[in-house]
Amino acid sequence: MTLPTTAEGVSDRLEHSVLRDLAWLLATPDLIELAGPTTYPGRPTRQELGLVDSIDDWLANLSSLVGALDGQLATRMGHYHERLWHLMLDNAPNTRLLAKNLRITQRRNTLGELDMLYRTRDNPNPIHLEVAIKFYLGLPEGPGEATCQSRWIGPGGLDSLALKCSHLRHHQLPISSTATAQAIIAHWLAPRDIGPTPPLHHPLTQRLAMPGVLFYPWHTTLPPPSGATVDHRRGKWCYLRDWPQFAAQRSEALKMAWLEKPHWLAPPPLARFYSAKKHMTDVTPLIHRYGPQQVVLYDPQAKALTGEKPLERLVIVPDDWPRQVPLPPRARG
Repeated sequence: MTLPTTAEGVSDRLEHSVLRDLAWLLATPDLIELAGPTTYPGRPTRQELGLVDSIDDWLANLSSLVGALDGQLATRMGHYHERLWHLMLDNAPNTRLLAKNLRITQRRNTLGELDMLYRTRDNPNPIHLEVAIKFYLGLPEGPGEATCQSRWIGPGGLDSLALKCSHLRHHQLPISSTATAQAIIAHWLAPRDIGPTPPLHHPLTQRLAMPGVLFYPWHTTLPPPSGATVDHRRGKWCYLRDWPQFAAQRSEALKMAWLEKPHWLAPPPLARFYSAKKHMTDVTPLIHRYGPQQVVLYDPQAKALTGEKPLERLVIVPDDWPRQVPLPPRARG
């Protein structure tokens, strides 16, 4: 069995899970483009980061730093994802991390928090970057039309693409343009970075990085949600009861690797793939006990059989999933 030398932008020569996840972040497009009166640029590009050439050497130079951080990168996927961005922005050739988790307060009340501020070498003005890593499953039936973002929900059923986009658009991103936030940012920057003059001379640039995967139902067709980028990463989801039928459409050589949070990002290296038939005996109890589980499947005969790519992501959900579906966000005038 030989995997592609590069899967989802990650070289199989990379072994450390954190370095693989960093490589995946660099190669993975955003899931969504926010619609509305304000357009927010997406994730920093490799050119902006100064990583246009091969990233292998850059990642190799991070090995000692990543090794020292083992066990300190958080287990919650959202926190882990943020820290990957901290590593990237603080060590990429063309960027510098200025602040992270910058709390915006007014009269002891917390109004919000900016994920991070950074700048590029050729521009002294800070950039406000909000980040989110999201894995949503599409519902064939649910709120709104077939393309409604409310039909795309998190594995636990507590979050939806519509709710996340609404919160980003109306709260997380706009907060940095308020007078309160601008004053706090200027005050924070003045003594450490700019000098004695605190005012920001130019409006703060606001950006959004929202990589992840949209999982489509395997048993029916569903169009992408409104606002989805053309090249977003895709997977499939199926009920546990449907697994035998799903697997029967693949070859006997089908391999599987289970993804443990927070490492839901990069596909695992070759050594972590095992016989799917045998591995499901380990994964099935996890589904019964903890709910939906993500696996990566590798079928070396996939292209010959179905024309599909040999590597595919799958979320297997309990037969009674979802137990709840979030309400759509409230309409705003």
